[in-house]
Amino acid sequence: MGDLAKDINSKFKNNRSKALLNILYTANWINSYQNEFFKSFGISPQQYNILRILKGANEPLNVQTIKDRMVERSPNVTRLMDKLCAKNYIERLACSGDRRVVKIAITNEGKYLLESIPEDFSKELLKNLSEEEGEQLSNLLDKMR
Repeated sequence: MGDLAKDINSKFKNNRSKALLNILYTANWINSYQNEFFKSFGISPQQYNILRILKGANEPLNVQTIKDRMVERSPNVTRLMDKLCAKNYIERLACSGDRRVVKIAITNEGKYLLESIPEDFSKELLKNLSEEEGEQLSNLLDKMR
């Protein structure tokens, strides 16, 4: 089991400060894990999130809607989408009534990619938490925000 004080060789002035640093440290640990995992699929965690949003929507979405639904808000969503377009995982659809409006849709290739990614890829990250502990942690994080 991890111990933040030992992992970063530090002491903390109080438990709330330790909790905040632990959240940041753990977020970085999760991010590193996800980056490494998705590398073998040729996408980033943010690109995976975009594909999941589009698949779940069952209809083309505008860029702002996708941005609003992303777990990790990213200022470079357009660049992420450019890369997904280049790989033919998504497509841009021009609106016939207004050329300024562009909708984004997942392609069949994008759906196939999602199907090839195990849904339980985060299982390894959560292996030390029971279902009850997961609920408690989630409730505490909600309370913090």
